[in-house]
Amino acid sequence: MWDYSEKVMDHYRNPRNVGTLEDADLIGEAGSLACGDSLKLFIKLDGDRVIDAKFQTFGCGSAVAASSILTEMIIGKTLDEVKTITNKDIANELGGLPAQKMHCSVMGREALEDALKKYYGENSEEWKELELEIHSHDHPGNKIVCTCFNVSENQIWEAIKVNGLTTVEEVTNYTKAGGACGRCKGIIKDIIETYLKKNKNEEKIELTPTQKILKIGKVIEQQISPQLQKDGGDIELVDIEGNIVKVKLIGVCSGCKNASMTLKNFVEAELKEKIDNKIIVEQV
Repeated sequence: MWDYSEKVMDHYRNPRNVGTLEDADLIGEAGSLACGDSLKLFIKLDGDRVIDAKFQTFGCGSAVAASSILTEMIIGKTLDEVKTITNKDIANELGGLPAQKMHCSVMGREALEDALKKYYGENSEEWKELELEIHSHDHPGNKIVCTCFNVSENQIWEAIKVNGLTTVEEVTNYTKAGGACGRCKGIIKDIIETYLKKNKNEEKIELTPTQKILKIGKVIEQQISPQLQKDGGDIELVDIEGNIVKVKLIGVCSGCKNASMTLKNFVEAELKEKIDNKIIVEQV
């Protein structure tokens, strides 16, 4: 059973702005009924400011919640503000989504992008400038990688870039690519490796503060903690302040005379290797 935030459940049970706008200035679509999830987003403008937004979606509760919160996020904003919204912003506004449901937030972002593309015109200078700003033109073409869910190279690359994804499983959670027949998993792996090589700066990918926090938590939970548990200990992440990671050793580790060595030679070394060599680990 997946763990949903109260906000997700609220927007699922009481979705905001459901319906259509007959005089919509922007209409964006993402997903498809054939793939199991679809979203149609309607936006009304006054000048360059969003004054109303509605949606129609076919999908799970997370898709409804993500679509609902997205309409609330964009109403009152200018197009310059709207175009900066990422799928992570949508998920964060909901208080988080289970990894297996992150593709719902991606679908919201794609519908928003589709609306902007149609509004400006795909071949217009305005759209070309906006597309450059959104994607930085640093990813491959628009070739379909996952034919089961109609997911392109662009979509996979963008999900990796925005969310700091490093495994095929994570890409599947965020885009659904590879979630059916699985024949495209090899291609997805190649795309991930290409991205990692392309964006390697001093042997590390430059992460945003949010990405770094999420990645530190993931490494501690999935790699460091299981190793300590084998010896009867454990570790708890307490706080992160810049490059200083504050943790608490638990169980056998807490009273171990070699606790400081464990922190420096194992915990800190792992985080330096996998995330950033500037990280310093402190026990609290």
